[in-house]
Amino acid sequence: MPNPRFPATRMRRNRRTPWLRELVRENVLTPADLIWPVFVIEGAGESEQVASMPGVERLSCDLLAAAAKDARGLGIPMIAIFPFVDPSLKTPDAKEAWNPDNLVCRAVKAIKDAVPDIGVMCDVALDPFNSDGHDGIVKGDVILNDETVECLVKQSICQAEAGCDVIAPSDMMDGRIAAIRAGLDESNLQDVAIMSYAAKYASGFYGPFRDAVGSGGALKGDKKTYQMDPGNTDEALREVEMDIDEGADMVMVKPGLPYLDIVRRVKDAFGMPTFAYNVSGEYAMLRGAGDAGWLHYDTVMMEMLLGFKRAGADGVLTYHAIDAAKILNG
Repeated sequence: MPNPRFPATRMRRNRRTPWLRELVRENVLTPADLIWPVFVIEGAGESEQVASMPGVERLSCDLLAAAAKDARGLGIPMIAIFPFVDPSLKTPDAKEAWNPDNLVCRAVKAIKDAVPDIGVMCDVALDPFNSDGHDGIVKGDVILNDETVECLVKQSICQAEAGCDVIAPSDMMDGRIAAIRAGLDESNLQDVAIMSYAAKYASGFYGPFRDAVGSGGALKGDKKTYQMDPGNTDEALREVEMDIDEGADMVMVKPGLPYLDIVRRVKDAFGMPTFAYNVSGEYAMLRGAGDAGWLHYDTVMMEMLLGFKRAGADGVLTYHAIDAAKILNG
């Protein structure tokens, strides 16, 4: 039977009123789709503006716990913690990463004490603690894989014992998901979930984040031997498949906006809970353009976040989370 044509079919009928547009909308964004990445610093009552990320602050544990309470009140289900580590604690072996009294563990405990019903996700990688600024242990010009994985297991167990709900390995070492899953299970932490940074690209969009955690100045060389080549898509599916086979409960694509095609391919191929990281450089571009008056910040922010959902993401890690949740709550 042939498709009806104009004038019998008028596509604008379903667009003519707000309630009709809401009724037929295919993709919907809610606060429950948002994960808020936050930066923690030492001290009490301390806050510091991240210069390259307008509107984003590093917060001490007490202020971060209060911010987490506000986020939960807005309907945001989880926050992701990233530390700004005192340079004096950074060493080539990154041993501060599995100190049970390190800044991350204290932040987790403070948040869980203040807001027991918010999810807490912890980054698993050595770059905030490594004097070389890399995600793994460095020997000469080589980032060691297996030795790094051993450290990541210890870091994961340490964070989980502090109360972390979701372990999120961002390091891109081979075999780390299986090793972390085994380590958690052997430590009677089998209920702790793993969200793998399964397809993480060697991107230029991470610069402001490295400023925020203080790893940029220490970084020697680049991360192209372990993060993915931006030209590859089939490789991303292989990475994701391996991480799922090794025990990942959720997978992530990072960065977000330049890799929406990867989000769609991953979701279509595996049907797994799939997340995208709307990274610091993406945030800085949009926020900077909004502050300059070149774009209407609220409008383009919401359009962008809905785009992640349309591409197949179940949720988005975004520094816009608080602003977006306030708009969604009216």
